[in-house]
Amino acid sequence: MGVAASDPDARIAFPVTTLRRDPRMQRDLDELAIIIRDRRAVEVVVGLPTQLSGVEGPAARQARAYADLLAARVTPVPVRLVDERMTTVVAHRRMAERGMRARARRGVVDQEAAVQILQSVLDAPPDGGAARAAVTPPAGQRVDEASMRVRRGAEEPRSDRPADSA
Repeated sequence: MGVAASDPDARIAFPVTTLRRDPRMQRDLDELAIIIRDRRAVEVVVGLPTQLSGVEGPAARQARAYADLLAARVTPVPVRLVDERMTTVVAHRRMAERGMRARARRGVVDQEAAVQILQSVLDAPPDGGAARAAVTPPAGQRVDEASMRVRRGAEEPRSDRPADSA
């Protein structure tokens, strides 16, 4: 699961780390909560892996559940879901364009995809691109393990963006 953050002005996304999912012990959730706290994140963006048709399959349900579990750990920091279609493909393409070999990409492709998702949120219009994002649903839904994104920002959200958008 790739993790990305932004600069304090919420303009540029950059990779942070890759966390290994641990569904049994949920250590990944603990590690992610520490990253969110240490970076003083003002919002967490979770990639929602919908199918190309826009239909939500099992991976999207898992992503929703993961977001719910994370939200419970990082309250009051808001957690929201954002469409992540094609981000892994774009991440592979961009790394290949930079000359990275396929073997070298394996360990960082999730981070690069996280950067792509976060940057799309940061570049969204001041309304937060509400048409492209969905607020985390009630508990009992699911979430994708390779799609957690952390947005880092200043203590207070920028005045031109709502507090619950990135």
